[in-house]
Amino acid sequence: MTTSADIREPYPIAADTWVIPEVIPAGPGQVANINSMVIAGAEPVLVDTGNLLSRREWLDAAFSIVEPGDVRWVFLSHDDHDHSGNLPAVMELCPNATLVATHFTVIRLIREMDMPLHRMRWVNPGERFDAGDRELVAVRPPVFDSPVTRGLFDPTTGVYWAADSFAATMLEHVIDAADVPVDHWRESLLLFNRMLSPWHALTDADKWAAHVGKAESLGATTVAGAHTAALHGERLAEAWRLVHTLTDLPDAALLGQPDLDAILAAHLVGAD
Repeated sequence: MTTSADIREPYPIAADTWVIPEVIPAGPGQVANINSMVIAGAEPVLVDTGNLLSRREWLDAAFSIVEPGDVRWVFLSHDDHDHSGNLPAVMELCPNATLVATHFTVIRLIREMDMPLHRMRWVNPGERFDAGDRELVAVRPPVFDSPVTRGLFDPTTGVYWAADSFAATMLEHVIDAADVPVDHWRESLLLFNRMLSPWHALTDADKWAAHVGKAESLGATTVAGAHTAALHGERLAEAWRLVHTLTDLPDAALLGQPDLDAILAAHLVGAD
């Protein structure tokens, strides 16, 4: 079962910084995001590349912000399809771009797509690269589902791209997480972040606190991510607090075959 692309209007979250949102169904009365980001500075940066099913719409949205020939960097946070799906098309359309990835990313993707080693820079967690009018820092986010994941911090604007961290569903498309009812947002964030990192229950609490603290200590004033509306202010502070509690929580309850049977039954009824 697939859904049509629903790329919404890109929205600014800081100077020269835009989120490209895609909205997808996430259960009855809920939606979720598949986001990416554009930094339209002196050397424009595409942060992740959307998913293959939305290629045309995603490319149109990205290149409404920057011209393909002006893109100098493509930062790939990790190899999941909703982050790397349009990478081959982007590298073809952006001849002046360098792909910022890691050695392990290449290993994981090399039989899925061509990886242009001569157009790459390998940037590991804690390392940085110069994008002309700003120096961008790769910092692993607290929650991740791929071993190659790096978030991206821009000290110039205070924006941190957290990849999959802080994922939460919404009742409708919003661009600010503060506009999601707080009880729904908290419950959803705790559920999805446990699903993304099921090893939370196996992690020493002190080590977890130190790990989360590395990203938190950046002092980001705005956090954007692939599966969250923008976080800032009190909602951002609460998001950090909630992620700190994950080691105290049991495994997330996962859907099983009875749930799939109910979904299929509802879908068949709807088709009539």
